[in-house]
Order: sequence, then structure tokens, then C-alpha cells
Amino acid sequence: MRSGNPSLKDEAFEKYNDAETGRTMTIQGTVNKTFILVLLVLATSVYSWNQFLSNPNSATPLILVGAIGSLIVALVTIFIPKISPFTAPVYALLEGLFIGAVSARYEAQFGGIVFQAVLLTIGVLLSLLLAYKSGLINVTQNFRLGVVAATGAIFLVYLVSFIGGFFGFEIPHLHEATPLGIAISVVIVIIAALNLVLDFDFIENASAKQVPKYFEWYGAFGLLITLVWLYLEILRLLSKLRNR
Repeated sequence: MRSGNPSLKDEAFEKYNDAETGRTMTIQGTVNKTFILVLLVLATSVYSWNQFLSNPNSATPLILVGAIGSLIVALVTIFIPKISPFTAPVYALLEGLFIGAVSARYEAQFGGIVFQAVLLTIGVLLSLLLAYKSGLINVTQNFRLGVVAATGAIFLVYLVSFIGGFFGFEIPHLHEATPLGIAISVVIVIIAALNLVLDFDFIENASAKQVPKYFEWYGAFGLLITLVWLYLEILRLLSKLRNR
């Protein structure tokens, strides 16, 4: 008579073997993958930025290709994490096309705004990383549920705003430089920043559980999504403040 569950034994052996051969996720490995993805974003961002400077009309196709393409690739990656070593770099390249063109548009309207947004994004990233590592911010279940719920609500608001744009409907103050519009942007920036803490927590816990190596790409992919969102929201907030 055979005792135990053979499949569970095999899975445990494979996990042990992966750990022995260094084929499990590590924090340093995820940091390295994140750095690679950021470089890819910068590469295509510079390209689309230069395209806008040479011909502003060329920005629209780049924005559409980057936005739609990155959304499709992101959804595929979320549902099939195992292919993230291939899809995460593709997502970064497509996202760079979108960010570069959008950033160039903002820069043409508000000189110096992109540099300010980049500095603030880096500052928020480092500050929250320090707060997380020092224990000032603890990721409890309630904290996680609150951030996820708030993020979902923001997504729904943006979705309604996007669909409403085709029918001449706009959500009041969402895109306006009114005091309430600025306050809404501040709240969204805060929620986007708190998502970084969830990313830190995921990366730390996943590496501690010795999940497969490809999760380094998946963790870097998730962190990049949050960084892009945070940057764009900071850019939007700064533009509202400039308009005031």
C-alpha cells in the first residue's frame, strides 16, 4: 500500500530541487528584472518623445498602439503569470510608447513638468520602500482589502469616464483644475502610491515562499504597472496645479 499523495510528494521534491539549484524567486532577482523593464520603458519612451517633437500628429497613433497593446499584454500576463518572462518585456516596450508620447504632450504645454513628475515618482517609491522595510507600514488584511477596493473604485470611475466620453458625458471635476478636481487627483495619487506597498509585500512574501523563478518577472511587471500609474497620476495632478 502506498502512503501519502504522490503528486504532492513530487511537487515538494521539485520545489526543494528548485531551491537547491537557485531556480526560485528572490528579491534581488526581482529588482534586477524591474530595472530591465524600466530600461525598456525608457527606450521606447525616448523614441515616442522624439517622434512627437518631430511631428506632433504622430503622437496619437503611438498613444493608441501603446495603450491598447499594453492593456492586452497586461491582461494576458495577469491571467497567465507563467509567460511573464516573455510578456513583461513586451508590456514595458508598449507602455513606453504610450508614456513617451503623453509625456511629450504635457511637456509641450507645461515646461519642466515631466522632470518634476519623475522626481516625485522616485521620491514616493523610495519613501514608501523605506517605510515598508522599517515597519512603519504593515500590510494587514484590512489594509490590503482597503487599497484593493479603492483601486477598483478608481478603475470603475475611469472606465465610466472613458465610455462616457463617446457620448458627451463627463464626470464632474475628474479632469478639471478646480479645488475639488485637485483633491480628487491627490486622493488617486495616494491610492496609487499605497499600491506600491502591496507590490513590496507580494515580492517579499513570494520570495520567502520560494515560488518559481518566473515570478521575478511577474513581480517586476506588477511593480512597473504601479509605477506607471503613479507617474501618470502625478503628471495629471501637476498639470492641474499649473492650470490654477
